Amino acid sequence: MGLARQLAEKLAEMHYDDLPATAVEASRIAIEDTLGCMLAGSREPAAAIVAATVAGNDGPCVIAGTGRRAGTLDAALINGTAAHALDFDNGSNSMGGHVSATMVPALLAAADAFGASGRDLVLAHTAGFEVGTRIGLGLNFHHYEKGWHPTSTLGIFAVIGACAKLLRLSVDQTATALAIGTSLASGIKANFGSMTKPMHVGHCARNGLFAVLLARGGYTAGAQAFEHKQGFFEVYNGKGNYDAGRILEHWSSPLQILQPGAGYKQYPCCAATHAALDAVLKIVRAQGGRIAPDRIRSVETWTPARRLAHTDRPDPVSNLDAKFSVQYCVSRALIDGRIGVEHFEGDAWQDPALRRLMACVHSATHRPGQFAADNHFGAEVRITLVDGTVLGERVDIQLGRTADNPIPPAQLRAKFLECAARALPVPQTVALAACLDALTDVVTLKELTRLLQALEKPEKNDLKQGVMT
Repeated sequence: MGLARQLAEKLAEMHYDDLPATAVEASRIAIEDTLGCMLAGSREPAAAIVAATVAGNDGPCVIAGTGRRAGTLDAALINGTAAHALDFDNGSNSMGGHVSATMVPALLAAADAFGASGRDLVLAHTAGFEVGTRIGLGLNFHHYEKGWHPTSTLGIFAVIGACAKLLRLSVDQTATALAIGTSLASGIKANFGSMTKPMHVGHCARNGLFAVLLARGGYTAGAQAFEHKQGFFEVYNGKGNYDAGRILEHWSSPLQILQPGAGYKQYPCCAATHAALDAVLKIVRAQGGRIAPDRIRSVETWTPARRLAHTDRPDPVSNLDAKFSVQYCVSRALIDGRIGVEHFEGDAWQDPALRRLMACVHSATHRPGQFAADNHFGAEVRITLVDGTVLGERVDIQLGRTADNPIPPAQLRAKFLECAARALPVPQTVALAACLDALTDVVTLKELTRLLQALEKPEKNDLKQGVMT
């Protein structure tokens, strides 16, 4: 029996009534966080350009943050791109990437087109999270370090598992959809710091839902698409660089959405910068909330090699590039005492005072013995002032990275409301939050998706210019 079939059978055994209450709440929080990021991201050029390019016709599915609708696959693509446009959405240590942002846009598009309830959404999210992250356990971290973007190359299987569950595919159909997905997986890390990275998520959401709809319609695929000698494992990772046995081992015991859980972000930038940001902001708070740049002689940061590989960017060339620059992020936190969405907008990345400070930042990988050998998250920051004073702080793992060190619920709700308000009137964001609080009682998800729509339809000319109003 091929892995696709085995996964399909595992998915068939998952039922809403069997989910622990903690898993239901964990998925509800993940869905809420994703919708906030999606709404805020709907205003970003990355999402607007995709919308202007592909959404030529009306359809049954909401395009979040706008007054427009689109076809099922186009909506998944546009909303998926928006959900990751700010790089503010949740992730998974097991998968080595973002998970909910790939699934939720596809699930909402499927729900708008074919119908589903709030409970259907929660179950589908939980099931998809399990599939995508457990495939990650079998392939990482060779897959991640090789240069694949697991958010899209592995996230597609999360989308397929979730959408197959939502649309009640049979075991045979689900296995076929997963096999189709092995030919639709794509995304490389060389495109980090550009609009193409969030487009990976939109493409993944679209392709995962596409695979499910094809299988639902009777499409065929290779039963051994994962383990074949020219299948997914061998082609993407290579012989000896994966452990397929880990994928099904301890399935749902515990559920991945519970342990290690989803990782949430306090800052709208690459998660690989967040431990350093936690450290530098501890220093800043101890100094009264800000350190004047002219007081600083030098700044040293230490980041895990796996994460510095794509965040060592001392000279970012755009706001998106700055999201992946530990030098920029640390400098911005020192100057402003915080880091928010506005720090990656306009010409923020070109701020002369910030650029001068960035020139004083030296970033390196962990020194031997500085952190435990298996610590791939910790960071240390040391600031030397012009008077010779040395200020230092270290963080073993950033707040929110796992379920063991969660961001407080009130802080996550504040994040959601702030993000949603970038696209919707405040009363509508409050109504949306109330709907999400009662998600498992929602009979039809159209009650939810209608609250994602802006009141006014954007002008066509604005869309053509890649600006969504």
